[in-house]
Amino acid sequence: MAELRRTPLYEWHIAHGARMTAFAGWSMPLQYTGIVQEHRAVRTEVGMFDISHMGRLRCRGADAAALLDLVCTNAIAPMTIGQVRYSLICHERGGVLDDVLVYRWGTNEFGLVVNAANHDKILQWLEQHRGNRSVEIVDETMATAMVAVQGPAAVTVVADLFADDIRSLKYYHACRTQHCAVPVWVSRTGYTGEDGFEIVMAATEVQGLWQHLAERGVTPCGLGARDTLRLEAGMPLYGQELTEQINPIQAGLTWAVKFTKGDFIGRAALERARNDASLPVRVGLEIEGRRAARPGHRVLSVTGEPVGTVTSGSFCPWLELSLAMAYVMPRWSAVGTPLQIEVPGANLQAAVVPLPFYSRKPAAS
Repeated sequence: MAELRRTPLYEWHIAHGARMTAFAGWSMPLQYTGIVQEHRAVRTEVGMFDISHMGRLRCRGADAAALLDLVCTNAIAPMTIGQVRYSLICHERGGVLDDVLVYRWGTNEFGLVVNAANHDKILQWLEQHRGNRSVEIVDETMATAMVAVQGPAAVTVVADLFADDIRSLKYYHACRTQHCAVPVWVSRTGYTGEDGFEIVMAATEVQGLWQHLAERGVTPCGLGARDTLRLEAGMPLYGQELTEQINPIQAGLTWAVKFTKGDFIGRAALERARNDASLPVRVGLEIEGRRAARPGHRVLSVTGEPVGTVTSGSFCPWLELSLAMAYVMPRWSAVGTPLQIEVPGANLQAAVVPLPFYSRKPAAS
C-alpha cells in the first residue's frame, strides 16, 4: 500500500489535535473540534481549510487556450485575464472525467485546479490531447500549497493580509499579490456556499499565512465540515454526483457546457444527452427526521418501486435537516414528489426539493 502524501501543514494539524483520515492518497484532517462546530463557524463567522491535496496545473503557450477549449465543456478562449471559470472535462461518451476550475493569468497562460483523486488522470488527458500544439503543461501540486478561507467574515479577516486590496475582487475572479513579500494568488471562490477566498502559495511559505489566520481566530476545519457545507449548498462531489458514467446534463450542469463555442471532446454525446429524457437526473431530497441517507441507498416511489440512488446524504448542522442528493428517473424528479429512502431496517419518507438547499444572504451594499 502506497504511503499517504502529507500537505505542508500536516505537522500543524497533528499538533492541534486534528483527527486525520486517508483521502485520495493524502493524509488529511477530517475534523478538529467537531464537524458541527466547524460547519457552524463557517456559516456564521469564518473557517479555514487546508486544501493542498487539490491538483494545481499550469498550461502556457500559444495554443494553451485551444487545448483547454478542446478538453473543457465551458468556453475558455473568451475568458478575461483574472477570470476563473468552472468547467467539466469529459470523455468522448460524455461522462465526466473531472470538474475543474480554470484561471486565466495571461493571454497564453492558464491555471487549473483539479480534484485530488483525478490529478494523474487529468494530467495524462492533457498530455494525450496536446498533440503538436505549442503548450507547456506544468504540475505545481507538490511545490505549492492551497488554503481556503470561507464564511461571512472572510473578507474582513483577510483584507489586510495581502499587498493588494482583495476586497474589490469579484466572485470567480483572481489576482496575483503578496503575503509578507511572498508571491501568492488569491481567488474569490470556494466550496462551502459562503463568500471567501482560495489562496495558493509556495509550499515552504504557507505556514506563515496559516499561523496568521489562526492568530486572528479563524476556525480550522476539516474534510467533514467541508462535505456537509457543500451538501447544504447543493454542490456536486466528484466520485458521487459526478463520475465517468454520469454526464453534465444529468447532473444539472448544462450551464457549464457551451455548445456554441465549437467542437470539444464529448460534444456529440452531450448533444444527444440533452434530448434524452430516459436518463436519471440529479435532485435534492429532504428527509423526515434526523436519520441520514448514505451513498448507495435506494430511492423508492411511495409504492416501493426503485426509482433512483442516493449519491450524498447527511444531517446538515445549519439547516438542521436530513438532506440528500440522488439520481432519479425523470418522472420522479419534479419538486414536491414524495419518495422513500431505503436504509437498513427502515424506509425514510422524503420529498424532492429545489437545489441548492442553502443560499447565503447577499452582502449588504
